[in-house]
Amino acid sequence: MHGFEWTFELRFIVALGLGFLVGLERESSGADRATGRVFAGVRTYTIISMYGFACAWLFRGGVTLALPVGMLSVTALALVGYLAKLKEGRVGWTSEVAALLTFLVGVLSLLADIWVPMTLGIVTTVLLSEKGELERFVDRLDTSEFLAVLKFLVLTAIILPVLPDREYTEFGLNPARVWQIVILVSSIGFVGYVLTKKFGARLGLWLSGLLGGIVSSTAVSIAAGRIAQRDPARSPGALQMALLASAVMYLRILVLVWIIDAGTATALWWRMLPLAAVGVLLTRGIGGGERPAVGGDAASLQNPFELKPALVFAVVFVLLSVLTVLAREHFGGAGVLLLAAIVGVVDIDPFILSIARGAGGQTLLIAAMLLAMMSNTIAKGSYFAVLSRERRRDAIWRYGVWALLHIPLLFL
Repeated sequence: MHGFEWTFELRFIVALGLGFLVGLERESSGADRATGRVFAGVRTYTIISMYGFACAWLFRGGVTLALPVGMLSVTALALVGYLAKLKEGRVGWTSEVAALLTFLVGVLSLLADIWVPMTLGIVTTVLLSEKGELERFVDRLDTSEFLAVLKFLVLTAIILPVLPDREYTEFGLNPARVWQIVILVSSIGFVGYVLTKKFGARLGLWLSGLLGGIVSSTAVSIAAGRIAQRDPARSPGALQMALLASAVMYLRILVLVWIIDAGTATALWWRMLPLAAVGVLLTRGIGGGERPAVGGDAASLQNPFELKPALVFAVVFVLLSVLTVLAREHFGGAGVLLLAAIVGVVDIDPFILSIARGAGGQTLLIAAMLLAMMSNTIAKGSYFAVLSRERRRDAIWRYGVWALLHIPLLFL
C-alpha cells in the first residue's frame, strides 16, 4: 500500500465501506431480532463511521474539539441504548462497543495509515460474526492448559525485559538470548502440542506422529512403543507414528536453526529435506490396518508452555553450551562430535541450538548437528524396538537404514 496514494476521496470510501461492513454483520446476525428492537443496523453503523470521518476532517482543519466531542456524543448514544436494554431485562455491550469502534474506524480512515482502520474494521466484523464459534471454543478450553500458557506469558513479559543482553563468563552465556530461545522452542512446540491434543485422537496415529513431532519426536517414539506394547494389533500404525514424528523432527530443527542463523540453515536444508523424505518413505510397506487413536496416545507429551519444561530446557541449553566450549577447547572438533553423539540419546534441540551460532567453522557445526540427529535416530529406534516385540525387527532395519544415510552427508 505504500506505493499507492490514498487520496481524501478513497479514504472516505474506506470509512464508508468499513462502517457498512460492521453494520451489515450486526443486522444480519439477528441481534435483538426476537424483540424486534435493534440498537443499530447497517445504515446507522455506516453513518457512525462517516461521522467519525467528518470529525477527523474538522480536527485536521483546526477544530481541535471535534474529536473528543464526537467521541463523547457517540458514547452517550451507546449508553442510552444500553440503559434502554437494561430496563427491558436484556444485557450485552457488544453492539454499543462496536458502534464506538466504528466511529474510531471512521476517524482513523483519514488520520492514520490506511491499514489501521482496515484491520480494525475487518477484525471487528470477524469477531462479531464468529460469536457462536468463539463460545464453543471457550466451552472446550482446557483450563489447566490455558493457565499454563498465561503463566508462561506473564513470566516471559516479566523476565525477558529485565534479563541482561550481554555475554557473561568465558563461555559467552547471554541470559536474554537463552530465554529468547526458550520462548521460540516452547512456542513452536506448543502449536504441535495443541494440534495433537485437538486432532490426534480423532484422526489417528499418523496425524499424531506428524503433529507430535513438532513437540518432541523422542517422546512420540516412546509413546508409540508403549501403544505397540499394550496392543500388538496397533503396532504397524504405532511404528508409522514414530517414523513420521522423527521425519518432522528434521523440518522442526531446520526452522529453528533458520530463525537463529539463516546462514547455517542455508547450508543445512539440502541435507535435512532428503532425510525427512526418507523417514516418510520408510513408513511404506509396514502393513496392518490402523484403528483410530484413542485418548492417551500422546499422553507423554508435556505442554511446552509449562514453566518446568521451559526451565529444564534453559538449564540443559546452558549446560550443553558450556560443554561444547570445553570440548572444543580441550579436544578440538573431535570433542564436539563426541558430545554430539552422546546427546543424541535424549532430546537434541538444546544441543543443536546451542551450537547454531557458535564459532569453530560451519563445516564442524553441520557435522555435529548431523551426528546428533543420527545418534538420536538410533536411540529412537532402540526405544521402539525394546518396547514393541511384534515390530522389533521392522523397527531395527528401518531406523538402521535411516541412521546409515546420515553418514555420507557428514562428508559432503
